[in-house]
Amino acid sequence: MSAKLPETFGIDRLKTPIGVALLVADRDGVLCALDWEDHEARMRDLLRRQHGPIALKGAPAPRGIVQALSAYFAGELDRLASIPWRVAGTPFQRKVWTALPRIPPGTTVSYGALAASLGSPRAMRAVGHANGANPISVVIPCHRLIGADGSLVKYGGGLERKHWLLAHEGAIALETAGAATEIRGVR
Repeated sequence: MSAKLPETFGIDRLKTPIGVALLVADRDGVLCALDWEDHEARMRDLLRRQHGPIALKGAPAPRGIVQALSAYFAGELDRLASIPWRVAGTPFQRKVWTALPRIPPGTTVSYGALAASLGSPRAMRAVGHANGANPISVVIPCHRLIGADGSLVKYGGGLERKHWLLAHEGAIALETAGAATEIRGVR
């Protein structure tokens, strides 16, 4: 019995207004992970859970991905839709992750409302777990999910980033993001 060989991905870094993003792409130039430099261990763990053994090699991210992300952070919010991505989670996780990009920039949806839209109205915790295992932050916009009471709960990259992303997209007032934007010098 032979052990599975590691799947090799290219990894690159992109400076953004909210920190350095790690971009992980496969050999076909498809985005497989996007996380924050200060959460690299979490990203590696999510990749291993989905793909088994992995190897990350420094490589420039595909130009189209970098251009689309840079445009998004410059205010062209619709550019995320042009980024090719793939995930390898469970069928339910993939169902959730496929639904997230359908939430338009500038809007938020509660975990319960997303569960209901997926035909599983009682599965809000399962939606939350799938959302937390999302390996492609920003592009698969898990930051657009909020609590039933409108609170900004849980974000793998930290609530400060979630605040900034939602303010950037116009889903919350910039003042609501408070110190998060001031710390990063973005106003």
